[in-house]
Amino acid sequence: MYLIINIIGILVFLAIALLFSKNKKQINWKSIIIVLAINIVLAWLLTSFSFGRDLVKGAADGFNWLVQVSYTGIAFALPNWVNVKQMNFITSSLLPILMIVPMFDILTYIGVLPFIIKWIGKGLSIITGQPKFEAFFAVEMMFLGNTEAIAVSKLQLKKMSAERDLTIALMSMSCVTASILGAYTQMVPGQFVLTAIPLNILNAIIVTNILNPVKVTPEEDVIYSLNGDKDLAAEEAMGETDSDGKKEPFFSFLGDSILGAGRLILIITANVIAFVALAALIDKLLGLINPWLSLEHLLGIILFPFAWLLGLDPHHAFEFAQFMGTKLVTNEFVVMGKISANINNLSIFPAHYRAQLVVFLTSFANFSTTGMVIGAFKGIVDKEKNDLISRNVGTMLLSGIIVSLLSAGIVGLFVW
Repeated sequence: MYLIINIIGILVFLAIALLFSKNKKQINWKSIIIVLAINIVLAWLLTSFSFGRDLVKGAADGFNWLVQVSYTGIAFALPNWVNVKQMNFITSSLLPILMIVPMFDILTYIGVLPFIIKWIGKGLSIITGQPKFEAFFAVEMMFLGNTEAIAVSKLQLKKMSAERDLTIALMSMSCVTASILGAYTQMVPGQFVLTAIPLNILNAIIVTNILNPVKVTPEEDVIYSLNGDKDLAAEEAMGETDSDGKKEPFFSFLGDSILGAGRLILIITANVIAFVALAALIDKLLGLINPWLSLEHLLGIILFPFAWLLGLDPHHAFEFAQFMGTKLVTNEFVVMGKISANINNLSIFPAHYRAQLVVFLTSFANFSTTGMVIGAFKGIVDKEKNDLISRNVGTMLLSGIIVSLLSAGIVGLFVW
């Protein structure tokens, strides 16, 4: 019965996107069906076959290995923080970012990541029938993150229509950054984190094409480089350059990357502290009205139907809904920190529930991300385009939620 509910849930999530579509007549259903079929097959391969499970487990182990290597640097500067009985959240999950972010930036600087992104994006465009840049951007986000991908695509965003820019903003709600995956895999099962990444990319294409379908002509379906030429190598569009168009010196680039990683850690830490404290304050105030009342309980009641449609029993659906709500008003780190101690205990988190919860959490879909995306666009596009994006904050959040639900629902078909 729960499998049938899970299947119905996927259809309901797609129907919700259709309900809020800006132009139902222009939806490219052929492309959507192709992408959905690819996503279901991909989830099946990655969860139901030993080679698929070994693939994502190997990737997760690779990120965990990078984290372990990063502890060498942390131990040198902060020896009392490493190799203790229980390392805190900052040491175990956040400080490794200081090594992993620069590593990915170096791969971008020398052209390895741009090459991978370019050809995967082209392949995705050919297979799915999506416009070149939208497919390229979906892959770009997976490696660089949403605001970073927006920043390096500034020329493209300036030249595209406002409607296509809105599509990019909607897609930006559904990604994570490869350089932060090591932090996730320290808190929750890495194989489901890694499974969520490609599913989110494909589901972002599905959902944004339903919510905001845009017809792109062959003349508009081009990718611009920094010098304004069309259809040049993607790596030119991503190269780090100074005002004269020359590549930034390597050690200057590396220094900026390390400082950026440090700022990222401070931002995440500040957000976690502030959101957890504010949620506790709200709970205290609600408790004055009724001891049963809490922010999680209220959100659990509101979001319960969506969690139940994932094929969960009522008890786990209500708990899942509370985690959903907490993630949306705070961020994924807050929830991952809460569940990390027990997530591998199958008596508390049965296989189906655990897989879906981890997949749902593996995205940046929350209220604060809408502000980050709007802020990223504000410094790039003109006022008309930025106003269109700002008017669609609700659609942006809806896009991120539906993508996360679809990814969780599709994985749930094969993990019981």
